[in-house]
Amino acid sequence: MDILFIGILLLIAVVILAMAVRIVPEYRRLIVFRLGRSLGARGPGIIFLIPFVDKGVPADLREVYFDVPPQTCITADNASVSIDFLVYDKVIDPERSVLEVEDFTGAARGLAITTLRAVVGAMDLDDVLSKRDEINRILHEKLDDVTDRWGIRVMAVEIREVVPPADIQQAMTRQMAAERNRRATVAEAQGKREATIEVAQGDRQATILQAEGRRQAIILESEGDREAAILRAEGFALALNEIYKIAQDVDSKTMTLQYLEALKALGEGEATKFVIPTEFMNLAQPLIANAQKSQEG
Repeated sequence: MDILFIGILLLIAVVILAMAVRIVPEYRRLIVFRLGRSLGARGPGIIFLIPFVDKGVPADLREVYFDVPPQTCITADNASVSIDFLVYDKVIDPERSVLEVEDFTGAARGLAITTLRAVVGAMDLDDVLSKRDEINRILHEKLDDVTDRWGIRVMAVEIREVVPPADIQQAMTRQMAAERNRRATVAEAQGKREATIEVAQGDRQATILQAEGRRQAIILESEGDREAAILRAEGFALALNEIYKIAQDVDSKTMTLQYLEALKALGEGEATKFVIPTEFMNLAQPLIANAQKSQEG
């Protein structure tokens, strides 16, 4: 009987010790309530509580997230869209997160839904589809302003998907196809334009090169003709100079013989009339005189 009593006492001591000692990890805090009054956050490490007097409520300091299921919202231009997103938050004041709100995750989710509908309701559909970053920023600011009084800080808001109505999706698909066709047409036109410009520039360069080649050829040909004319003139001048030198040594008899050869050449022609220059008679007089002397002798 004594052994049973001792065992019961030991069991009660173990239970009391388990209730009195708490080990709080680094990423948690323990908010201690003594007879219903908050003593503040305790931890990390070993925390001692008075059994049946103190009560500890844990608070996780790690960043957590919750998802907001797809919500149907009406835009400013009366279009309905379905939006779902994620909210990342973190406890920055463990005591306030326990004292100020019972379930801050549920409260933040409800606040996120109402805030989302208010933000989307003030925007047109085109803005909702194209300005996700702006919507994320507005939701972040509005949620953080409210959750700050709970000791919770909203770290980020990220929209996962925005789904417009089916007819709008079809219109967007047609618009995207038309835009792709327009871009393809513009790109093709620009390509043709650039190709035409390149061809025109190539033809222009070729024309310039051909004209330059012709000009160079004309210049070279003209220089060749000029040099040839100079050479011919120099040759002719040299020939005249030589003839003049030889003519200085020619006597009257040689000149008379040359005239006779010329008359002979004229007589062999078909002409019936001859023109004899008066100079020839002067040159022929010495010849006649020589012939008379030979006859007298």
